[in-house]
Parts: sequence; C-alpha cells; structure tokens
Amino acid sequence: MTSPASDPRTEYLAVRQAVGLVDRRDLGVVEVSGRDRASFLNALLSNDIKSLAAGQGCAATLLDIHGKVQALLLVWVLDDRVLLITPPGLAADTVERLDHYLFSEKVSLADVTAEWALVMLAGPGALDVVERLTQARPAAAAWSNVAATLDGTAVRLVMGGGETGGPEVWVAAPAAAADAILGALTAAGAVPVGADAVESLRVEAGTLRFGSDIGPAMLLPEVPFEHLLSYSKGCYPGQEVVVRIRDRGRVNRHLRGLVMDGDPVPQRGDEVVAGDAVIGAVTSATRSLGLERPIALAMVRREHAEPGTAVGVRVGGRIVPAKVSALPFAR
Repeated sequence: MTSPASDPRTEYLAVRQAVGLVDRRDLGVVEVSGRDRASFLNALLSNDIKSLAAGQGCAATLLDIHGKVQALLLVWVLDDRVLLITPPGLAADTVERLDHYLFSEKVSLADVTAEWALVMLAGPGALDVVERLTQARPAAAAWSNVAATLDGTAVRLVMGGGETGGPEVWVAAPAAAADAILGALTAAGAVPVGADAVESLRVEAGTLRFGSDIGPAMLLPEVPFEHLLSYSKGCYPGQEVVVRIRDRGRVNRHLRGLVMDGDPVPQRGDEVVAGDAVIGAVTSATRSLGLERPIALAMVRREHAEPGTAVGVRVGGRIVPAKVSALPFAR
C-alpha cells in the first residue's frame, strides 16, 4: 500500500516523526471460543494466557516437543473469544496444530481470516489519530484492546508491540469495511507505508519475521524471546527443553544484528564468516533508511555473538566487513 506521490524514505519518516499506515491484511486470524479456551491455549502456548483478562493480550509461540518454533502468534483476549493473529498463510495450519491437542475441552477453532481487515497506525501521532476518530484508546500495555466505533463501523483498537520501533495502534475491522476504514485513516493524516519502508523499520527494531528470523529450524532461546515466554505458567509442549537450556546449558548460536561496512545488501542465507570459518547466516537484510547503510539480522555462533565483534558477510562472492550489533539497532 504505497502512495504514488510518496517514496520509502518519506514513508519511513512519517512513521518516525508523525503517523504511518501499514496494511496488515496479509496476516491470518484464528478465533478460539468456548468456555475452556483460556486453559486450552495456556496448556499449549509459551506465554501465560490464563491470567489475561478481556481487553488484554500478549505475544506467544507454539513449540514442538523439541522446543522448535512452529508458530509466532499475537493473542488478543476479547469478552467472549480469543483471537490469534498468525503469520501470513498460517491460520489454517495453526488451527490444525491446535486441533491435534483438542480432546474433551469445550473449545471451537476457526480460521476467520476472511472476516477481518487488520491495519496498523505507527508513529508518535498514532494514538492521537485513533482517539480523534473513535474517542477511545486501548490501555498502554502491549496488545491491550478495546471496542470502538470508527466511521460508523464497530472495530477493535489494539495497542501495538513495537514492531516498527515506536508507538503503534492496530485497527481490526470487518473485512467489508476495509476501504472505508483505510480512507478514514488516510483522511486523518496517516501516510500509507509500503513494503520497503516497513522492512527497514522492522529490521532496525529487531522484530522477528516468522519463517526467516524465527521458525521450525530454531530453538526459542536462540532468538530474543523474553516477551514470548512465561517461566511460571506451567507445562506446555517444548517447555522442558526451554527450561533445561535456562538451567543447565546454553544455545550454540544467537540471533544478532549486523551493521554492514559497505554498500551491498546481503541476501537471506548469505554466510557470516570470521576469518576462514563460517559462523552463521543472514536471516533478513535491508538498507536502513535511518542508519543510511545496509543492516541485517543473522544467526551467529555464540563465541562471535558479542556486540561489537568484527565479522564478515559473503555477498556476491566477496567478503563485506560488518560488526555485530545488539537489537534493536541504535539509531
């Protein structure tokens, strides 16, 4: 969703300085209903779901028994149901995985992606725009949500989790009202933000993308995971592995940032090297519109993961110098 009169840098600056509008209709939506919905999800997801009241939410993962990440989810608790926001194309798969564990619980699962339109306002002006249009705002905690009316349509306002590195408010609306909602938000001053600017914002913030930066080949403790996990909630698939790593071991690799000392932008899968040794691989990369240079997310071996460590990235047959960065990147 890019304005013809705009460009990635203008869109990027809108998010950093005012308010941008990001179309998130690519994401999936799973509805979980029934009286046992909270306890059922609490027994399967990595974060504490049972303690969430209506109007609250969290981010969580669904792991396999080996601690590998099968889904990265947003959990929004409504009065009579729970919505799970999934990565693109994974709603049906998520329903299938959850249904595998469903026995006698009073729970219904449904892929309702087609019923919803999700958009995100991002930037220091996001809350002001939402409140001006709806006379409502969600609570300050990430993924808090509240019912509201926007342009005559019943919507859900959801406080964002910092995907772009700044303030965010999501608007969840009926799919049939998508054009009207987008029109009202842009008329209120939100600048449509396209894929290039969104990717720069995401990577700068160190936000994980399922399938590249986090996914079935990765252990949860290999990535920044504190916001995805509760150690006190009780059992769930993969918990034993996560706790064993915390108490008795450590992972051999970590997701880190890379600041490139050159102009080429790496590709996913490009090797990270130290001397003659391959020590990792790029998972995401972009040209940072804030740092005005290429940056990357990469999985690197533990002994090379300290921020400030000099490494190289094999890009197009040559080694480009880089330095390991903590996440999010300093701007």
